[in-house]
Amino acid sequence: MTDAALDHPPAVEVVGQEQPTGAAYVRFVLVLGALIAIGPLTIDTYLPALPSITRDLSASETAVQATLTGILLGMGLGQLLVGPLSDAVGRRRPLIAGIALHIAASLFSAFAPTIQLLTVGRVLQGLGNASVAVVSMAIVRDRFEGNAAATMLSRLMLVMGLAPVLAPTLGGAILQKTSWRGVFVLLAIAGVVLVTIAALALRETLPPERRRPLAAREVLRTYGSLLRDRTFIGLTLISGLMFATLFSYIGGSSFVLQDIYGLTVAQFGLAFGLNSIGFLSGSQLNPVLLRRFEPQVLVRFGVGIATLAALALLAGAATGVGGLVSVLVPLWLILFACGLTLPNTPALALTRHGEAAGTAAAMLGAAQFVIGGAAAPVIGLLGSGSAVPMALVMAVTASLAAVTAALTLRGRLVAVSD
Repeated sequence: MTDAALDHPPAVEVVGQEQPTGAAYVRFVLVLGALIAIGPLTIDTYLPALPSITRDLSASETAVQATLTGILLGMGLGQLLVGPLSDAVGRRRPLIAGIALHIAASLFSAFAPTIQLLTVGRVLQGLGNASVAVVSMAIVRDRFEGNAAATMLSRLMLVMGLAPVLAPTLGGAILQKTSWRGVFVLLAIAGVVLVTIAALALRETLPPERRRPLAAREVLRTYGSLLRDRTFIGLTLISGLMFATLFSYIGGSSFVLQDIYGLTVAQFGLAFGLNSIGFLSGSQLNPVLLRRFEPQVLVRFGVGIATLAALALLAGAATGVGGLVSVLVPLWLILFACGLTLPNTPALALTRHGEAAGTAAAMLGAAQFVIGGAAAPVIGLLGSGSAVPMALVMAVTASLAAVTAALTLRGRLVAVSD
């Protein structure tokens, strides 16, 4: 495929910086949403298989949860490399190369004979998916800014939100027909479909005149300007801590709900899907609220809800009062708060650094997945006899996000020059 073909396939029209509307906008959401879905699909489809992986590979619960940490760390660190690369060579080529790596890593994981090699495969999957995550975010910033970007990200979360709703149920269905290895074969097939979509249905959004040289000094200078922006760092930490809250649920819920509360694989898939509806509800309420409130106001509101719900979850888990209901209701509220918060933090952060959208998205994404990845094994280290470890980690991360928001998000935020 020629360079010209890579940059200009017959695809989605340019949307522009105005408030997004119209058929071109809908096509843009569907194409980009399908690509972004590979991340949650890769993470969530194998969640019902965690107990069976533990038995099949004779691994500890902590070692199996490290496979989740592996993909999150791969996605986080990989973005630091892909971000500057996408600012230098454009968005499409890193995107297509990343999905190709995802396909190879999925097949590697499907045939992994040990938990260590499975963890390696998950890290490689994360590195591949990092390209999709950072490039997709940069593409949104190439097209939109401010409230329009937050609205766009909310619409994308509606599309990509179907992945966590359906993925555990899909994983459970696969486990009824085959082993956990079949899950990774399915992920490889999904990668083939998505790389085809990327090649045929997505235009290059970063023209040559806006690209930055891929030189170590320039990359360090750009990262330095981001680190000196106190508000950007605050938004990055809030996003990372809320991701840690979300991934604490993702990493711990299968053990808590199946091993402690006795849910079957099918029942766990249903509970996970219902909680994902909470996430979708928050993300789709967000564009409505943006008509009346600034994004930073919604961020503060979201982290406040998450903190109160996580503290209620911790109280219910510690006392046992309310049983399963005292766990599921706060979890739904926490995911609702994540859905309300997570579209706004990147929209605010990237609007401040539009001329280095790839690098800014990389730092934002790295924080999300590195902080999120660090939370999952902590739950395993704290023990698996109750829901308290998961609830405790979620309460700590949500509370830290609320404190950070109170300290950094004051008044009207304005864009800064790079």
